[in-house]
Amino acid sequence: MKSVLQILRPYQWVKNFFVFMPLFFGHQLMNVPLLINSIIAFFAFSFVASSIYCFNDIIDVEDDRRHVEKCHRPIASGKISVAMGYALMLVMLALSIALSFALPYDVVSTTLPLPYIIIIYWLMEMAYCIRLKRIAIIDLCILSMGFLLRIAAGGAATGILLSHWLIMMTFLLTLFLGFAKRRDDVLKFQKTKIPPRHNTKRYNLTFVNEAITVTGCVMLVCYIMYTVSPETIANFDNRHIYLTTIFVLLGVLRYMQLAVVDEKSGDPTKVLLRDPFTQVIVLCWAVAFLFIIYIL
Repeated sequence: MKSVLQILRPYQWVKNFFVFMPLFFGHQLMNVPLLINSIIAFFAFSFVASSIYCFNDIIDVEDDRRHVEKCHRPIASGKISVAMGYALMLVMLALSIALSFALPYDVVSTTLPLPYIIIIYWLMEMAYCIRLKRIAIIDLCILSMGFLLRIAAGGAATGILLSHWLIMMTFLLTLFLGFAKRRDDVLKFQKTKIPPRHNTKRYNLTFVNEAITVTGCVMLVCYIMYTVSPETIANFDNRHIYLTTIFVLLGVLRYMQLAVVDEKSGDPTKVLLRDPFTQVIVLCWAVAFLFIIYIL
């Protein structure tokens, strides 16, 4: 059972909380039917993500066996067979599609129906695992598109469309985190002379540092533009949302500190789950945002 959980990587499901963004920013967090729909979409996306993790471990099995850390993955270590890996992949995909059809589509839709979004995501990630992850920059764009599809899934579940500023901010945020992760790969390559990924040689510290700075700055601008836009002020009937920018800035600076000073940006999910400073910043941002739109 432990090996099954390892290959499904449920700790990575935290990424799928992006599904709740339309509900949160749409000022509908207290709408119970839409909240239930978002929870269904969350698990549908989590199951399809686990399906992709299974396929990724199957495709990369030989490379993983030569890797100092990834050699402990269930398929690479022999704890789970390739056949069982394919079986788990198909089971998780089937569960995801089945859940996506559980939504009451009379409340939708401002986007594609959820089953279509799930299938598009699965096909895109399959292409990523087979080929696209070997192409520098394209690999990060594909990962960022995956988060935009998570937002689309939340929109399909609730009928809520996000501001174009928030959509751009999400794309840039995930690019920012992706470049920070590639920085960790470059550092490992410099120390061991063994590239962690096939495209690591197409990155270096100068390029990655500048890319982190550019994406982080533009992301902050997008968030500020969102908070002061007439559309947002009218939606929340509140002019004080710009104050939450303080926590967004602190979050960006903290992650840059982890990446550049501490050199611990290898896995953004683990950073969020293990770094108390980051957790406090995220919590303060969420509490401040909720206080401003629901109480102030």
